[in-house]
Amino acid sequence: MSEPSTLLLEHHLKVLKLPTFLRDYKAVAAVCAQERDDYPAFLLRLAERELIDREQRAAERRIRDARFPVLKTLESFDFAAQPSINQALVRELVAHGEYLVRKENVLLVGNPGTGKTHLATALGFVACGQGKKVRFATTTALVTELLEARESRALAGCKSNSNGSTC
Repeated sequence: MSEPSTLLLEHHLKVLKLPTFLRDYKAVAAVCAQERDDYPAFLLRLAERELIDREQRAAERRIRDARFPVLKTLESFDFAAQPSINQALVRELVAHGEYLVRKENVLLVGNPGTGKTHLATALGFVACGQGKKVRFATTTALVTELLEARESRALAGCKSNSNGSTC
């Protein structure tokens, strides 16, 4: 490809916001040429890479936006240290995530140091990977936010109009 064509292609890929295409098109073209793949196969490989990268970046963004205090996974949880926790139930929640589809709450109640934050973070982390938006908050933070909203007579995310507030 000539220099002006390459510059124009790279400009168009930037404008179209296809960073993976821009980063990988030369390497994929070389592989496709070596394997004698046709143009649709070349485009398919690039599109697959772009899609995978976008899904990964979106999951990373959801994890960052969730504001987890620390990132914990179920694999790092020591069920032996907390035998009262129903391991099968927790693993089912993580594996299937049906509670999300049914819009059910999961409440973790217990004394300090029993793994509530760890399990909540693990559930949220998996949900982020499944494409769900998550927001981590402690009960204390939620109660504080509600008390502050009551004092200012406004809830975050609510709009005020001439008829009153709507949420």
